[in-house]
Amino acid sequence: MKFEPNKRHRRSIRLRGYDYAQAGAYFVTIVTKDRACLFGEVVSGEMRLNDAGRMIEEWWFELNRKFSTVETDEFVVMPNHFHGIVVIAGVTVGADLRVGPNSEGAHAGAPLPTIIQWFKTITTNEYIRGVKTQGWPPFHGRLWQRDYYEHIVRDENELNRIREYISNNPLQWEMDRENPLWSLRRRGRFETCPSRAEPWEV
Repeated sequence: MKFEPNKRHRRSIRLRGYDYAQAGAYFVTIVTKDRACLFGEVVSGEMRLNDAGRMIEEWWFELNRKFSTVETDEFVVMPNHFHGIVVIAGVTVGADLRVGPNSEGAHAGAPLPTIIQWFKTITTNEYIRGVKTQGWPPFHGRLWQRDYYEHIVRDENELNRIREYISNNPLQWEMDRENPLWSLRRRGRFETCPSRAEPWEV
């Protein structure tokens, strides 16, 4: 899938007065425990979600309703991990728009760890229901790895590089470090998070 920077995305984070120097926009990656491929498969460079994968996608959109100052942007559900851009923003006193994790109000100032933990918990509970009622493959111990990766998006150029990386992730699946076959080729050298070698980092 070719990335088109001028194409309208799922939700825009081009907020008036937004300062990317503030810690408000994040690129996050969450990986399943043991890199279990539970959410579908990549076929000819395209991600084909199963019911569990579609469930993950639906709860990602629900973040916008659960947390009043959360805006979600580009994302992709992969066979065993998830990439997404999330912005924590909010209106505080007067008409000033403040972007960052310290906004006030119910859920408005929820820090990123709280948001991600809620997402992991709700998707885990939904997955367990799917195992019991729809025959989804069971997981061992926990659905997600305990930790997750986060990176602060610092400017518009970096935002577009990360969007492109996310959009093209299925095309890169064969060389993705989260791909169990890639890990086997690397003789068990498992790396949980993107590193400086990722193409969106310059």
